[in-house]
Amino acid sequence: MRPAAPEDVAVTTGATGPALAPRLAATAVDLDARVVPARHVGRWLATAGTLVLLAMVISSLTTNARWEWSIVWQYLTWPSVLDGLWGTVRLTATAAVIGFGLGTVLALMRLSPSPLLRAVSWTYTWVFRSVPLILQLLLWYNLAYLYPTLSLGVPFGPELLQFGTLDVIDKFGAAVLGLGLSQAAYSAEIVRAGILSVDQGQHEAAAALGLPRRRQQRRIILPQAMRTIVPTAVNEIIGLVKGTSVVYVLAYGELFYIVGVIYGRNQRVVPLLLVAGIWYLLLTTVITVVQYYVERHYAKGALRTLPPTPVQRVRWAAGVLWSRVTGRPLPQGLPPGHLARTSLASHVLVRSRATAQGRGGQL
Repeated sequence: MRPAAPEDVAVTTGATGPALAPRLAATAVDLDARVVPARHVGRWLATAGTLVLLAMVISSLTTNARWEWSIVWQYLTWPSVLDGLWGTVRLTATAAVIGFGLGTVLALMRLSPSPLLRAVSWTYTWVFRSVPLILQLLLWYNLAYLYPTLSLGVPFGPELLQFGTLDVIDKFGAAVLGLGLSQAAYSAEIVRAGILSVDQGQHEAAAALGLPRRRQQRRIILPQAMRTIVPTAVNEIIGLVKGTSVVYVLAYGELFYIVGVIYGRNQRVVPLLLVAGIWYLLLTTVITVVQYYVERHYAKGALRTLPPTPVQRVRWAAGVLWSRVTGRPLPQGLPPGHLARTSLASHVLVRSRATAQGRGGQL
């Protein structure tokens, strides 16, 4: 910036002589002025209201003796509770692998040129999304009523191996089949939506390279589709973690069932429910952290600069704070974007009049 020259004002306003002086005074730049940041009144009011609500919640949790936090901490690491937690983790992991593995196959079948494969995939998705999960669990658990024995052999030919249904499909097997096959129907639509989100030009370019169709999907299409698939897929996995609580109808020893057995004996319902809630919260937190790094990995092809990890953000914030406290220079390698978001970016951008005059009147 520089003060407006008289000839500039005369040209733009058409004023000359004595009439030019007031206009020059009005257009002169005060080099000693300070830039005042905007006052966000609404933001401060919202922050104050939120702090009040948080204080009320914390006060309620700490002052109400009926929460019985001592019992919560006692049963949080209770051996049977930890066994139920492991049952939930094992059930979730197995059902997720089956669900997303089969769901990917169903999605590719749905996109296949074959009418039969498309029809089978659509019918599977339609049936398993229509039937309630608890009903599927009970049907799989009672499969021995329909088929007392299962066998392996040549289709419509001799049987090579035969075994009892109850020996194969126990409580865990029925729970895995119910959760996994139901999840596959939803996963198929998630994967199909991710594949359809890839630009058609990518398909054409992959075909122009002469790559086999399987390699096109594995090396070009699916990695790009993962940017769309991952957020929704993680939501499904988190829902699957909580959905394992439905398996209590099979009396399988997962977290919610074990907690229910314990509070059925000691009548400490609320503390035991809090124990289950805390463990579910920790599980979903771990999954959310994994989601962040998976999304960051698949963002390599879409972003020139990857977003910083939480560890990097904490390290940079600590470096800026230490620089402010000690007066030392900022740490090396600090991104300019991070510095611009800190309070070190000064709002006072106007130099003194003497400095401006020393540089030829330019600011």
